[in-house]
Amino acid sequence: MITLAVLFVSVVVIIADRRLLDDIGRNHSDRKYSVLKVLLWADDLLLPAMMILGRILPDNTEPFCYALMWTNWIWLMTVAPRMVFFVMRYLHHPRIGAILASGICILFAWGATFGRTTIRLTEEEYRSPRLPAAFDGLRIVQLTDQHVGTLVRPEAELRRIVENVNALRPDLVICTGDLVTIRYTELNAARRAILGRIRAPMGVYAVLGNHDVGAYIKDTVALPRAENTRRLIALQEEMGWHVLDNESIFLERGGDKITLSGASFDVAQRKERHDRDLPALHLDEVYRPIPDSLFNITAVHIPQWWDQILQKGFGDLTLAGHVHSMQCKINLFGLEISPARILYPRWSGRYDQNGKMLYISDGTGYVGYPVRLGAYPEVTLITLRKCE
Repeated sequence: MITLAVLFVSVVVIIADRRLLDDIGRNHSDRKYSVLKVLLWADDLLLPAMMILGRILPDNTEPFCYALMWTNWIWLMTVAPRMVFFVMRYLHHPRIGAILASGICILFAWGATFGRTTIRLTEEEYRSPRLPAAFDGLRIVQLTDQHVGTLVRPEAELRRIVENVNALRPDLVICTGDLVTIRYTELNAARRAILGRIRAPMGVYAVLGNHDVGAYIKDTVALPRAENTRRLIALQEEMGWHVLDNESIFLERGGDKITLSGASFDVAQRKERHDRDLPALHLDEVYRPIPDSLFNITAVHIPQWWDQILQKGFGDLTLAGHVHSMQCKINLFGLEISPARILYPRWSGRYDQNGKMLYISDGTGYVGYPVRLGAYPEVTLITLRKCE
């Protein structure tokens, strides 16, 4: 679907380029005209060619994913502004078109630099009468969607995240998936050493997202998905993180108990990961050992599962990621605008229903293109409070 859309846009831009080139060709030498034509058409076809190459290659390697990400950025930086210019030129406002096109270029350049690296700290307070007194004031930091394999400067970016997390002095840290982009090897020794410095007295816990379970590995003979998942879990455990792979545990504090549950992404739902309604999740397995009478925190990657979690009677607090706000979120007079609103009923931030809370973090990494416009890398601090 995405490939067809890109091909369609490329054809439209090529046609528009041809009309522009015809006008330019009347006033320039044949040599300059030919050079400009080759450059424009090469730019128009760059991304479609890379996407077709991706379908031909036997596997999604880390260098190819990195190259594709930057190809997307170059294409957006050059094709999108030209499309706006062509529309305004057709409406006989070429100067306005040139200004708008320049503005788009500046936005994408800003998003790939300051927007990509400016960490946003979000603080939320969740009050519940079900929370035991000993857990009043518990500080939880949520991280998600690091995508370490496609970070531009992985060690520097991860180091900043860890410093921000530790500065908050959390009691508990929960990572809600997509630590890697394609395979476990992205979590190399240097990155493990940095992430392993996160400190929380009650531990660092994680669940598996759609990228963690090897959903995008093409050569599953060389690396079966189950083996990729097993090795990624082992590497996280080596860092001192505890992976909740469809399981629940008890957390104790001051003689009181709450439960923490983690639901892994089901690779069978890979094609439905953006759907509003998902097939039933394996929640009976996740919640079987714990009573619903205790306050429960559920960590899950896909936010669409919240309705199923509530139906089971759990998830006083549910933490999710996955969406990234599609790395584009603009606040316009208090209204947040993002393409994610089209796909997801709940896509970013806090949602409350019947006294229970869902928080969807925008995550810290990026995938697809190295840009964050408004949807800054997010570190979330949630403080639990007991109320009557």
